[in-house]
Amino acid sequence: METEIKILDEPEMDNPVLIEGLPGIGNVGRIAAEYMINHLDAKKFAEIYSPHFMPVVLIHDDEVELLKFEFYHWKNDGGDDVIFLIGDTQAGKEGSRGHFDVSEKVIDLAERFNVKKIITLGGYSTGDIRDEMEDKLEVLGAVTNRENIEKYKDFGINFEDTDSNIGMIVGGTGLLLGLAKRRGIEGLCLMGETAGFPILTDPKSAEGVVRVLSDILNIDVPLDDIEKKVDEMEDFLGKLENVQKKAMRNIESGDGEDENLRYIG
Repeated sequence: METEIKILDEPEMDNPVLIEGLPGIGNVGRIAAEYMINHLDAKKFAEIYSPHFMPVVLIHDDEVELLKFEFYHWKNDGGDDVIFLIGDTQAGKEGSRGHFDVSEKVIDLAERFNVKKIITLGGYSTGDIRDEMEDKLEVLGAVTNRENIEKYKDFGINFEDTDSNIGMIVGGTGLLLGLAKRRGIEGLCLMGETAGFPILTDPKSAEGVVRVLSDILNIDVPLDDIEKKVDEMEDFLGKLENVQKKAMRNIESGDGEDENLRYIG
């Protein structure tokens, strides 16, 4: 088996923006992207399957499902269309090659639908317990071209502390931007501040990311029921967290880096 893109539909798109929300610390990106998918009633049009995903299946409604990436399209009558990418896991079962292989396939699909901008969503682990954190959680940002910071400066994104507090973005959340830059696609990463012990679903951090992203896209997405929606997803998110914990242990044991390395994704 090779990494495979499965196209389910060929929707017509106007200048689409790709939004990535894969599992990671706090499942911030995954929650934010799926919350927007549900509220906007976006339609699934493609999937990716890969041998670089962990060799497990998820059981949902008594049926087994291979781990996969899913792509959803939302037709925006007031501006640029949106493609959402969510997934059951990140790649990397066999190290960095898997991340590159799967991420390249995502960029291939983005080019197929003429995507000119990619925004990746993730969590930034502070290591602080919730009670010790500020009431208003920050959203940190990174761009593929620093000249683009100017266009995002009024959205409440903290670019100033990204270098000193993070320094690197691990996994698909960062790699997609690096590969997009090579192909001339603009990129932005939004990282919600979260405690991250070690993977603790954090709807509050995801709410901050959704708020910033909605402003950037000029889309009205109500946030009054995000915690309720996360509760409804609790069983499925728990399965994703278990998969992600194993993936993170593989990353930590396989690269020989400091055990205190903060995972971004």
